[in-house]
Amino acid sequence: MNDMTIISILENDLYKFSMSYYYQRTTPEAIGTFYFTDRNGQVFTQEFVDLLNEEFKKLSLLSLTKEEFNWCLKNIYFIPQLYFEWLMGFRFDPSIIKVWLDEEGHLHVTAKDLIYKVTLYEIPILSTISELYYKYMNLGEPDWTYIENQLEKKVALSNENGIKFANFGMRRRYSHKVEDRVTEYLAKNAKYFVGSSTVHFAMKYQSIRKDLKPIGTMAHELMMATAAFMGPKEANYYVMRHWADIYGGAMGTMLPDCFTTDVFLRNFSMDMAKLYDGVRHDSGDPFVFGDRIIAKYKSYNIDPMTKSIVFSDALDFERALAIQKYFEGRIKVSFGIGTNLTNDVGAAAPLNIVMKLQTFQVNARQPEYRCVKLSDVPGKELGDPDEIRSYKVILGLV
Repeated sequence: MNDMTIISILENDLYKFSMSYYYQRTTPEAIGTFYFTDRNGQVFTQEFVDLLNEEFKKLSLLSLTKEEFNWCLKNIYFIPQLYFEWLMGFRFDPSIIKVWLDEEGHLHVTAKDLIYKVTLYEIPILSTISELYYKYMNLGEPDWTYIENQLEKKVALSNENGIKFANFGMRRRYSHKVEDRVTEYLAKNAKYFVGSSTVHFAMKYQSIRKDLKPIGTMAHELMMATAAFMGPKEANYYVMRHWADIYGGAMGTMLPDCFTTDVFLRNFSMDMAKLYDGVRHDSGDPFVFGDRIIAKYKSYNIDPMTKSIVFSDALDFERALAIQKYFEGRIKVSFGIGTNLTNDVGAAAPLNIVMKLQTFQVNARQPEYRCVKLSDVPGKELGDPDEIRSYKVILGLV
């Protein structure tokens, strides 16, 4: 498997496994479609599509090993053993991944299946597209001297200022090899490096740092799926309530911006504000966002210093330091830093690619609903334009 872009079934973000189990518990018959979006509108070739399809076929070779199973039981203790017993029998099915080019040469990719299975496809698809793109462009080996010099500066800034951070960089990494080398360097040198969203690397580098953890909770797709069949007004609260029922207080970081922070704060009731450890910032102005979250906690007489914000929107270490200084003594902060760690290689700009939930069906007997993601950044909405307008009207955003 050494020639594969993905070498382990645990080479995926932690929140994919936590959401997969959530779906098994809440909507086990639900069907989801994930759709790839290239925000930069790159032009690809049929040769690249053929390479992608060949690489996707290799995903079917992956399975959870006994060693990985035992590690998961110990380190991902909040997901029960029965889930990992199921995962041992799970295999990726390349036939559900559809890849094609439109007339302009823009890349399209979809994956459709029972949602507790298909949610596991998103991150491997994105990272495979990213890695194969750089190989196809004949960029060759990255500049390892450049990478290490950059890492040295970033780690020094973190060590000197106590910047607590995790690696969130699998989906748009330069390659598996780059993420591997970067994670190893961080585990050896970064005092405030707490873990990786890529479960495989959290496991691998516990040999260097015993306190290294897999990091993550949930993604926008939970709210998107929920809103698709029951409406967006209460989708945030519905997810918060059911997530808490399933995880019992673990995995306690909520993602607020799926339908804008304005809408989330309407749903962020006192019981949820007290129950959840904090929130994750993923779009819009981080300073304005943090101020609003602090004000919300204070309105409930909750000490914000008992809560936390994880900032994860297109960060580098200089930006993280500015955010940390701004909120010092006001609320606890940490950072999920992705592309700046795994695709700062001095060779080419990272791709601007995402893969989001496009449709959701509660079961095969029910209608297929279109999914929408709004944002705290105007113009970054995802979904059918008519559906986006409908959501904005329903939510009073227009």
